Amino acid sequence: MWTDITRRKHAREGLRYSSDLTDAEWAVLEPHIPPRSRLGRPPRWSRRAIMDGLFYVLRSGLPWRMLPRDFPPVTTVQRYFYAWRDTGLWSTINHLLLMAVRLVSGRAASPSAGVIDSQSVKTTESGGPRGYDAGKKIKGRKRHILTDTLGLLVAAVVHTADIQDRDGAPGVLTSIRASFPWLRHLFADGGYAGEKLEAALKGKGEWTLEIIKRSDTTKGFVLLPRRWVVERTFAWFGRNRRLAKDFEASIKSSTVWLLLASVQLMTRRIASS
Repeated sequence: MWTDITRRKHAREGLRYSSDLTDAEWAVLEPHIPPRSRLGRPPRWSRRAIMDGLFYVLRSGLPWRMLPRDFPPVTTVQRYFYAWRDTGLWSTINHLLLMAVRLVSGRAASPSAGVIDSQSVKTTESGGPRGYDAGKKIKGRKRHILTDTLGLLVAAVVHTADIQDRDGAPGVLTSIRASFPWLRHLFADGGYAGEKLEAALKGKGEWTLEIIKRSDTTKGFVLLPRRWVVERTFAWFGRNRRLAKDFEASIKSSTVWLLLASVQLMTRRIASS
């Protein structure tokens, strides 16, 4: 919730745009950005300017062609977005920053428990894979994420909205089996209950699943143990208007915007610690 205290805490006065990186944040992020090639002519635009452009698009939600002219050219920012997307750079950076934030918070670098959930969002005329979520009555895609118990993003998989949570979960969990071998206990809602998910996870590691259900007699808003953590993460991501809908033609690009939102969040947290 935005209060006078939280507004002051997150105020970014003195920057050209509130999405720009501060010197402290760039010091955190710069070591993870690939260096420029020494071949060819000297670059006109710095890596920091490219990152400022990406974070501006993420935060504002505007189309690429409307990027203000005090950023590098749209074609330049886009070229780096797609090049770094295809190399899997943001997944690697998210992994490294997650461990760094946990260490700063006094936790073990690798989490042992996580919270899994999904969010259905509408797609646009950009096209690409999509499906209909009959439960939420949304035609589009699902953002299936796994967080640690601090709410930091561990894994993100985007798929069509017609895939049920219990069917999409194995893909999320197997994607982090090698990078987080100690994460085996999961908190989830009733959508993941049943033998179908347990059968799908056989042979893919020893997982323990704890279902946190809402009481049938409860009315109104209730803060459910553990489940609120991942809901808060979706709220954090919701501050970025690029994530208000799924504007991307490809699922690969949709996933990168989630990872960028996570990287931005953790970069700011480390820089302010």
